[in-house]
Amino acid sequence: MILAAKPSFVFAQQDNVWRNLAEVSYKISEDEFGELYVPVFSENIQKLEGKMVEADGYIIPFEGMFKPDHIILSSLPLAECFFCGSGGPETVMEVMLSNPIKYTSKRVKVRGKLTLNSKDPEKLMYILQDASLVE
Repeated sequence: MILAAKPSFVFAQQDNVWRNLAEVSYKISEDEFGELYVPVFSENIQKLEGKMVEADGYIIPFEGMFKPDHIILSSLPLAECFFCGSGGPETVMEVMLSNPIKYTSKRVKVRGKLTLNSKDPEKLMYILQDASLVE
């Protein structure tokens, strides 16, 4: 009799979504303000679009405030994040929460539907919609 072990995670991308999101490259484009870098998403990233994913990281306050239903999540701590340190734009995502959360400096995990953004330079390239805090 042969016993097969069942995997503990159904979706491989749940193990570390940040690793998959790092598979992005950039092309130089132009708009009315000049040159800008436009993300080119790998096939692995494109497969995640519209899917429910989990990401863990640190809440980064933006525009000098904290919005409990619209946060920036960084895979890196504040001192190393894209806005303050050495991380690249692939290390942060916008998270649109269904229910507001309280700010914490501790690591949090969220789950939501991934949207890819390569068109709106006012938004981050990764956006989680209809997201919730994972306890």
